[in-house]
Amino acid sequence: MSILDQIYEHRKSAVAAQKQVPSQRPTDFQKAYELSLAPPLVSFVERVRQSPFKLSLMAEIKRASPSKGVISLDTCAPAQARDYALAGASVISVLTEPEWFKGSIEDLRSVRQALICLPHRPAVLRKDFVFEEYQILEARLAGADTVLLIVKMLPVETLTRLYKYSQTLKMEPLVEVHTIEEMDTAVRLGELTQVASVIGVNNRDLTSFEVDKETTNRLMQLVPKNTTLCALSGITGPQDITPYAEKGVGAVLVGEALMRAENKAKFVAELLGGDEGAAEKPGIQSPLLVKICGTRSAEAATKAIESGADLVGMILVTGTKRCVSTEIGLQISKAVHDTSKPQPSSGPSASGTESEETASSFFKHTAIHHLQHPKRALLVGVFRNQSLDYILQQQRLLNLDLVQLHGSEPVEWASLIPCPVIHSFNPGEPELGTRGYHAIPLLDSGAGGTGQKIATKKVLEELEKDGELSVMLAGGLNSDNVIEVVGELGDLKSQVVGVDVSSGVETDGKQDLKKIEKFVAAAKSIRSGL
Repeated sequence: MSILDQIYEHRKSAVAAQKQVPSQRPTDFQKAYELSLAPPLVSFVERVRQSPFKLSLMAEIKRASPSKGVISLDTCAPAQARDYALAGASVISVLTEPEWFKGSIEDLRSVRQALICLPHRPAVLRKDFVFEEYQILEARLAGADTVLLIVKMLPVETLTRLYKYSQTLKMEPLVEVHTIEEMDTAVRLGELTQVASVIGVNNRDLTSFEVDKETTNRLMQLVPKNTTLCALSGITGPQDITPYAEKGVGAVLVGEALMRAENKAKFVAELLGGDEGAAEKPGIQSPLLVKICGTRSAEAATKAIESGADLVGMILVTGTKRCVSTEIGLQISKAVHDTSKPQPSSGPSASGTESEETASSFFKHTAIHHLQHPKRALLVGVFRNQSLDYILQQQRLLNLDLVQLHGSEPVEWASLIPCPVIHSFNPGEPELGTRGYHAIPLLDSGAGGTGQKIATKKVLEELEKDGELSVMLAGGLNSDNVIEVVGELGDLKSQVVGVDVSSGVETDGKQDLKKIEKFVAAAKSIRSGL
């Protein structure tokens, strides 16, 4: 019995047992799907054709294999997936077979979670030995955008049925072939629909597990014009890529070599001839965003904007000393919406640019598109432990551009508020780095407006844990210390997109227009070269 046959038999036994487990029965999966619990899809066919490189990269998460044994048991699938995405991968392939490849459906689920709300995220492929609809639906519920169907192991009738079923779930499968006969079968499958198919040529013989990199080249002439051809297996370096690119291969799947590479972005750039970190080209960093908070008059709001502030915050927490009345709030709102920035820009100017061909960091995306406006400052309403209904009412009444939650409000509220949300956290609090909800976490020293200085050591710990985390800083900042505080973060200060001040621009409890001007100038000088 070949290794493929052994794996197939083992998977059939494992799947049969799993289908008997309450919560994992076919009826359970179908009900979950009917409840719309499957994560949103991206089109695998379209995404595999989008790449910053001459060929699209299908980056694989594979801890082991029958031919190579253990590759990396310590691999953290979601962390690896995010690295792949930001390095420019168009597709992330996740091995979910547990015995020979040391993967699991939980790997797939966590990978999809790691990519949540990542702009232009890669498509996610479930790579397994799929032989029935149950596995395809399981993949869809776990977050897969496509599944692998291996022609060699499936009777044509079964292959055709699974192909059509996958399409009913809006997942165009990756059909794997190795011989001319298998290619003929795959091409006929593609002719069944109006949607262009994707065919992968496995350079590895699944019976002998020997690799012949010419397999892809031999089968290319049989591929229809509108079908994307992917080369699978045996790719170790640029010397393997060039012949494929010259002959029209659309994508390459790289597993072992990428898993063993210490610097994933560098390896991908060398392999495919692109820039290291294709999705994250830093460019020239723009000045820090500046938020003047605790604003209590239209005059102070106008002064903040004329000084160059990007956000103007007013406190709407009833019973606090800085809370503004509805009358004053409307005056501040009018001033913010009617006052132009002193030097309007042609568009968002946060550090970095975004490409529609590659993934980018969620928080860098929000810093560019949610926290600034090219022509005017944005109005922020600050709330603390008030009802959602009250927040929504005030947002409409005062025409707030952003809402800031500064208490113990659930992170999920951000998805229920019809504008971007800034959520305040103390360093070390859970959920501050949760993607897809708040536009940016604000790291503060306490309740806000107390003048207590933020602990930069704790901020450093947060930034070191998550290299893609961006934050705003608040807590005891003023014009005399803001440069020093940001500087204490060393190389990680690039992850700070803005600073927030309240008591630091006050004199005797009242906003000081000169201090506002001085603080904005100091904060903006940090990255302006002044």
